[in-house]
Amino acid sequence: MKRFLGILICVFTFMGCDDGDLVVDTIDFADVATSSCSENDLLFKLKEGEALILNIPEETFANDPTDVNDPIKINVDATNQVVYNFYNGKVSIGNICDLIPPATPTINKQWNASSGVVEITTTAVKKLDETNNSTRITGYNNNIVLKNITFKKEDGTTQFYETLVFGDYLKTVDPLPFGFNGLLQICSNNGQVYDFSDSESFTLNIDPALIANEVTPVNSPRTGAVGVVKNKLVYRLFNGVVPPSYFCQTTDPLLPTVNQTWLGKEGGVIEVTTTTSGPNTFKHVIVLKNVTLEKDNNNFQLGTSYKYGELQTIKP
Repeated sequence: MKRFLGILICVFTFMGCDDGDLVVDTIDFADVATSSCSENDLLFKLKEGEALILNIPEETFANDPTDVNDPIKINVDATNQVVYNFYNGKVSIGNICDLIPPATPTINKQWNASSGVVEITTTAVKKLDETNNSTRITGYNNNIVLKNITFKKEDGTTQFYETLVFGDYLKTVDPLPFGFNGLLQICSNNGQVYDFSDSESFTLNIDPALIANEVTPVNSPRTGAVGVVKNKLVYRLFNGVVPPSYFCQTTDPLLPTVNQTWLGKEGGVIEVTTTTSGPNTFKHVIVLKNVTLEKDNNNFQLGTSYKYGELQTIKP
């Protein structure tokens, strides 16, 4: 914030040129790429001798898609700031982000937004694997539009824009790891099947009929549908390493805390193929087909066919 205030407060002791002929008809940065400062929350666009700067908290950009008709709305105020600068030369990133900006160019004109609304429409950016039609989220695109924005000029006059397009701001994220080994385990107390690795888990409240200790006919697996209670599928990402003792408890342990929870969408298919692997021992291969995982307004596809893993059971 101190850095941003430094941008706003410019004292010109020496003027090397006359800016009296400067006329700004419109502010138009719609086709200019958005940049950001790593040291603070500033987003900005640069065009020759112009800069449009947006200073809003980073947490405003939640990793959750919004409804196209219901964007995030925040009021322009002392915390959420919009500034337009006109320089006496070509502006660079250093003029915006450096703690000590370059000596030139300097700001000739500065407009500070005194009112208005910042609207943000967020969509997930997904990478498609065409081999199995699976998707993974790699980022979130935030389309920013300024509505009913009023800029206060240095001469005391104002400039009003009913709609001023700031543009897109892309936040990249690491795809969910899914680093499982596929060796499933089952809880004796509630029949929940689970797999886990480092800081993630993948659980399935499977219908017991799907893992009957009987060999299935060739090419005729048992099938069931992902549901909200029976065959409930849950992926969790934790804020720490999850131990084996986390599972099969009456209530979920408090630690490690959960960072993300994704639920299987109703209707995906669970296929189980059962074979013998020794006397009274059975191996169940569980495959998830056309399964979608959801979190709030977010979702991604596991793919046409995803091998959940192998579970071994013993017939009493």
